[in-house]
Amino acid sequence: MTLTPFGTRLRAAMDSRGPLCVGIDPHAALLAQWGLKDDIAGLERFSRTVVEALAESVAVFKPQAAFFERFGSKGVAVLEQTVADARAAGTLVVMDAKRGDIGSTMAAYASAFLDPASPLFSDALTVSPYLGYGSLAPAVDLARESGAGLFVLALTSNPEGAEVQRAVREDGRTIGATMLAHLAAENADASPMGSFGAVVGATLGDLSSFDLDINGPLLAPGIGAQGATAADLPAVFGKAVRNVVPNVSRGVLGHGPDANALRDSARRFADEIREAVSA
Repeated sequence: MTLTPFGTRLRAAMDSRGPLCVGIDPHAALLAQWGLKDDIAGLERFSRTVVEALAESVAVFKPQAAFFERFGSKGVAVLEQTVADARAAGTLVVMDAKRGDIGSTMAAYASAFLDPASPLFSDALTVSPYLGYGSLAPAVDLARESGAGLFVLALTSNPEGAEVQRAVREDGRTIGATMLAHLAAENADASPMGSFGAVVGATLGDLSSFDLDINGPLLAPGIGAQGATAADLPAVFGKAVRNVVPNVSRGVLGHGPDANALRDSARRFADEIREAVSA
């Protein structure tokens, strides 16, 4: 099975539903805040509630694989069901697993999340390029084959990321800029938008020294609990702001377990983002 390219499907979802991406991050403190136990039953209830409340209104869900994997095989089974339920409801799923390796191991990671025959098949996967961008080739190839996408860590919001991503190569370019250039090449001639995106933190301030116009999506964590606001997006992303997929996790999830409160919070963020991007 080959789907319509991820970039095409994502553009349509962003245009019809708005660009908001809601994380599904069932960490122990959040489960407790919801009055749930930190166990499989709590994990299942949390994930099901988020999907049922928001699947028909948001463009993208981004489940964080680690919060499911910590429960072993039963947690992965909940992740499989969460992905299936979200996609069945018409919401795109970006699996936040940040996989990165070489050769057959990278190919196996790609198969787990980008092969339509896999129970964890997702519309896109976050990947780490820091074994060299070329190490991602198995994931790039399978994404093209299946109609999926990738989000490559380029300029992340964590302070530690700068020591790698802003390091300067012999040719004078930073590592982060090099990753963006690779992605622009992957997306060349794609319309309306390429399927190979970058992770770029919304908390990073002025990024005008980087060419973010990669003809692909920019997954932007940091809005809400991490301190960035929707109003910051135009200044951070410049002319590439139309392709930004702002990710909000705690800012929405903290309003659960009430489904109406989750929907109201997501709607507020979506409205603020839509206003900022269209201004």
